[in-house]
Amino acid sequence: MKPWFVWLKTFSYRHMLVDGHGNFGSIDGDSAAAMRYTEARMSKIAMELVKDINKDTINYTDNYDGEEQEPVVLPSYFPNLLVNGATGIAVGMATNIPPHNLGETIDATIALIENPTLSTIELMEVIQGPDFPTGGIIMGRSGIHSAFETGRGSVTVRSKVDINELHNGKKQIVVTEIPYQVNKANLVEKIAGLVRDKLIEGITDLRDESNRHGIRIVIETRKDIQAEVLLNQLYRMTALQTTFGINTLALVDGSPKQLGLKEVLHHYIAHQIEVVRRRTQFELNKALDRAHILEGLRIALDNIDRIISIIRGSMDDEQAINSMMSEFGLTEIQSKAILDMRLKRLTGLERDKIEGEYNDLMVAITDYRDILANEHRVFDIIKTQLLEIKRRFADSRRTEIVDSHDDVLDEDLIPVEDVVMALTLNGYIKRTTADSFQTQNRGGKGIKGMSTHSDDIVDQFIHMSTHDSLMLFTNFGKVYRIRGFHVPSASRISKGLPVVNLLNLEKEERVKAMVPVSKETSYKYLVFATKNGLVKRVSLDQFDSIRQNGKIAISLNESDELVAVKPTTGEDLIILAGNNGKAVKFDESGLRPTGRTAMGVKGFNPDGQELIGLTTDKEGPFILSVTEKGYGKKSPLEDYRLTQRGGKGVKTVSITEKNGKLVSVRAVCGDEDILIVTDLGQVIRISLNDVGTYGRAAQGVKLIRVDEDAKVSAVAIIEKETENEENEVAL
Repeated sequence: MKPWFVWLKTFSYRHMLVDGHGNFGSIDGDSAAAMRYTEARMSKIAMELVKDINKDTINYTDNYDGEEQEPVVLPSYFPNLLVNGATGIAVGMATNIPPHNLGETIDATIALIENPTLSTIELMEVIQGPDFPTGGIIMGRSGIHSAFETGRGSVTVRSKVDINELHNGKKQIVVTEIPYQVNKANLVEKIAGLVRDKLIEGITDLRDESNRHGIRIVIETRKDIQAEVLLNQLYRMTALQTTFGINTLALVDGSPKQLGLKEVLHHYIAHQIEVVRRRTQFELNKALDRAHILEGLRIALDNIDRIISIIRGSMDDEQAINSMMSEFGLTEIQSKAILDMRLKRLTGLERDKIEGEYNDLMVAITDYRDILANEHRVFDIIKTQLLEIKRRFADSRRTEIVDSHDDVLDEDLIPVEDVVMALTLNGYIKRTTADSFQTQNRGGKGIKGMSTHSDDIVDQFIHMSTHDSLMLFTNFGKVYRIRGFHVPSASRISKGLPVVNLLNLEKEERVKAMVPVSKETSYKYLVFATKNGLVKRVSLDQFDSIRQNGKIAISLNESDELVAVKPTTGEDLIILAGNNGKAVKFDESGLRPTGRTAMGVKGFNPDGQELIGLTTDKEGPFILSVTEKGYGKKSPLEDYRLTQRGGKGVKTVSITEKNGKLVSVRAVCGDEDILIVTDLGQVIRISLNDVGTYGRAAQGVKLIRVDEDAKVSAVAIIEKETENEENEVAL
């Protein structure tokens, strides 16, 4: 049980800097009493912030009206910026730094002094993370690591809860700690409102039993209710669980800067070095001044009779000072000190005191000079000061940090497997294992691959690994990035999940292209192709960091839209094809890399039709052409002559009423499997070994039987199915 004063005084600050007497408000949001009813003074730990402020340790500047001087920064003998945190909004910027444990912060500071090469991960072994005054539980360490590394991150803070079973079979949820900056009274009211509105079922009693000993909110449940399930609902719908957004923005040399943990400690250590040096220099100057006076007093004591004679024979102080300065070589300061010396200093005992003080000053002066000359002495002093503050004020951690499943890399939890990503025109997406579609004979009817609404059709099918990143490009020319396993897995016939549940899409924004990117990729660029035949090449590293709300990938005219995006190595041959059955092949080097927001240049002349496909020679030595009526063929890539971009191209398939317009062009090796999907959701998987190789002008053979009112909408290339006796041919 925490002592009562923890809750009465420190629900907002980890270590109170003001020692208040009277009513200063409460965690329930109660207002403080009027000033005439309260008193305040600096707390003991606050004195460590201003200690030695009168020893020239910091600079001063004019206050708001120029009549007073105020410190630019405090000496601060402990890192208060981290210990108590900071929250505020300035012009165009904000900061939100959580409090941390004093002992851990001091230990981390000392560790960095002793080893400046420590990494953030190594520092996290010393300073675990935020330590909120109200306790609670931080779920996971990934947000802490992000904040410590970059200065920005967020942590999920959950209330500390016990579930007790009562004698009558009911269960009792007891909340003993709540997240930082949560108003307890509002929290209880919110829970009561959810029960009243029947948004949460099963709560029979709600009581706030908090007192001076700490927080205690009691929630009783019905017998037939699982308390754990109810608690998860409360976490999701109330402030029993909150997210604290960390934004470590601080002024460095007068300019705002985003700081990671190591940078904060580095700047604090640099500040302390300056404080210790300036304080030492101040003490040295003071000792030198005093030693100078004592040297004069020693001379006076050695010549006391003559000194008395000079004083008695002088008309005034000025004459006496000038006489002593000329006869004994004393300075004006020394002469004044002798003149002010009391007669009792002439005793033998007082003379011994002067000699002793002078000798002590010589030792101190030597020590001060040694400190200023040796940086390791300065570091030793800083460490000694920090350890003393830790001894006096440090306490145990209040906020518990538990490992979350989010901290374990998702790759460790998700098996590596080949999957097919399917996306409909209406924006439904799903992930399905590739082996869900068994190899069939060429010309088959296919199987149901995705349920769709009556007004929806399957638009895109791509093959990738669960561990690959998936970049999704939209008709607005924006790109979003998610991991493959973040797309929900679904059965072969499921219609999937609306993609807007995964991406922050704007109104009328639709995904037009999906590109998988693996960590070990050899690709360096992305090549874009639009409906009107424009192309452009952009370095892949420009898409490494993509915000949650997307990033501009290409600028488009109002009449144009993105058709395809392909990753390239920089030395590829680009093949562009139109629905008129023609294709153009040109060297990627003829396409100059541009920025993300560029519009692109002419890559293919569709001759009044539309560009429908983009592929590269790195994908294979054959061109697979598939038409809307289900016809297809392989053609040798070498049959396509190399031209300049922007041409009308050569025939890649003969377009007739029988086979329909060209809908897909892909470069293949010739031994893969392909998935062909129709706009009615029928899917067939066939081996390209069963697809013949024909000349460019041929119209191909039937790959899938397409109903009269249907047509092929997408084609995906997947790895050849391995021999497996369980995979029977599905007709």
